[in-house]
Amino acid sequence: MGIFDEIKKKLSHEFIDIIEWLDYTDDTIVHRFERYQNEIKNEAKLIVREGQTAVFVNEGQLADVFTAGTYTLNTQNLPILSTLKGWKYGFNSPFKAEVYFVNTHLFTDEKWGTKNPITLNDDRFGLVEVRAFGTYAFKINDAGKFIIDIVGTDANFTNFEINEHLKSLISTRFTDTIGEANLPIELYAANTTELSDTCLEVMQPEFNSVGISLEKFFIENVSMPEELKKEIFEYSRIDKLDLDKLTKFKTAKAIEAAAANEGGTAGAGMGMGMGFVLAQQMGGMMSPMAGQQQAHTPQQATPVTPPPIPVQVQYFYAHNGQQAGPVSFEQLKALFANRTINKDALIWKQGMSNWTALKDIEELKSFLGGNTPPPLPSN
Repeated sequence: MGIFDEIKKKLSHEFIDIIEWLDYTDDTIVHRFERYQNEIKNEAKLIVREGQTAVFVNEGQLADVFTAGTYTLNTQNLPILSTLKGWKYGFNSPFKAEVYFVNTHLFTDEKWGTKNPITLNDDRFGLVEVRAFGTYAFKINDAGKFIIDIVGTDANFTNFEINEHLKSLISTRFTDTIGEANLPIELYAANTTELSDTCLEVMQPEFNSVGISLEKFFIENVSMPEELKKEIFEYSRIDKLDLDKLTKFKTAKAIEAAAANEGGTAGAGMGMGMGFVLAQQMGGMMSPMAGQQQAHTPQQATPVTPPPIPVQVQYFYAHNGQQAGPVSFEQLKALFANRTINKDALIWKQGMSNWTALKDIEELKSFLGGNTPPPLPSN
């Protein structure tokens, strides 16, 4: 063997014959295969394992991409690189190229959350603030695009580096999605599954644009201030109550309490008040009883005629574009208190020619925090 053969043999052993990456970590997404002067020998072996993709980059340009398998590197299986290098008839000398191994397995249980409260405009409660958090899972579905657009020349790219970008993207798209949903505020926490599916669909194109597939997205919780929770719970209870039945129930309880204290002044006053309420509810029964009483009254006694029982005004109101009612004054006041209606809600009662905003009806102005005096008489 001549001296030149020995030199060739020595040089050939300086070049790496096998290109592979053994990943022993769970957080590495991209690893650049390091070798002396980036030189790769002709006929070198490339080993790509399951869950990996190998990407060749030549002077910043994306070249050939290899999925799982074992390859002998030559001009036949490096068509793009051969074109970039200008190899028309093959090559025998080492060539330079950067080789990136991309981890394509599923990265699970990644955390996300809103850094700042999200402000929503609710029809009943006005401007409210909510926060949300959850988990997501992703994987790389276009290794070449991911390296060119995201990784660049980073030799060891981890999911920590991409997570900050992804969490910012998720927070932005989540804010847009729940803002456009325009749901009643209490339904966001009750419909996390539907919201999660919607967010996944909305965010997927953004992830795909950089070579990432958003596989799963979960909203674990949508939270709001405690005082708002209490207000929502109270509203929910009032909304489910039959106000008419509630009034009758409280009347009966008050009469029972007054009867238990009939000797006291307070009991007498309560009895008179409850008697008046019962008189309204039992008007049909009172007339025959009054007639029988007058039949036994001596002729010399002058009968006393009570004033007519006042007729309770009934109101109709517009809610969500629909007519609702009739309700009494107190029931209408309760609807205003629990924000089912507001000062601009349209109201109608018998005798009115048109529907009128609540704030413009004289007897209802007390709902707004005070009565408005009538105009002064003209001189």
